[in-house]
Amino acid sequence: MTDKTAASQAASQRPRVWRAGEGPVSVWSVPNLITYLRILFVPALVAALIMDAGEHGSWRWVAAAIFIVGIASDAVDGYLARSRNLISNVGKLLDPIADKAITGTTMVMLSILGELPWWVTSVILVRELGITIWRLIEARRIVLPAGRGGKLKTVVQALALSLALLPLPALLGDWMHWVNTVFMGAALILTVWSGADYLVRAYWKNERIRPNAEESR
Repeated sequence: MTDKTAASQAASQRPRVWRAGEGPVSVWSVPNLITYLRILFVPALVAALIMDAGEHGSWRWVAAAIFIVGIASDAVDGYLARSRNLISNVGKLLDPIADKAITGTTMVMLSILGELPWWVTSVILVRELGITIWRLIEARRIVLPAGRGGKLKTVVQALALSLALLPLPALLGDWMHWVNTVFMGAALILTVWSGADYLVRAYWKNERIRPNAEESR
């Protein structure tokens, strides 16, 4: 074996941070780093909302920007992980946690500020946490691909929370409150419906795949 071949084989066995291909993936891969950053956005978002103190001023814009960038980063790290084969167990574990953390924290903070009814926050959080815990428990036995309803729910939730954070009523008028209410209502309905649909597909329609089948990050 030549030195060049040995060096090439050694390089292929090093955990990959950015390099596409086969072999182990580093816990510090670029997609994972984006996920870590999204988790760090959570305390930054809380701090911005506390600094704003319900005044809908400049700090409210900062909070909205943190949320929007954080939510958008989910699509970025997912794309990089799949396109460069950088899917890792760490990413599979932390990616949904990061998503739930930033959306859940945003809803709780909006409820604390009196802008979102607590019952809405409670229903959505119970559904999200319940399905997440159920998936973790059932992961050893089955893997159920995400349905279209779940993906649509995620998009509408992101839009609803973005609109709720942006101080648009002060800028465009009180009619924006109605727009926010419509989007949040749609997010609530889709959240409950997609959760029920997930369980129906798992237990009644038997749409199960083997745990070792390929799955997204």
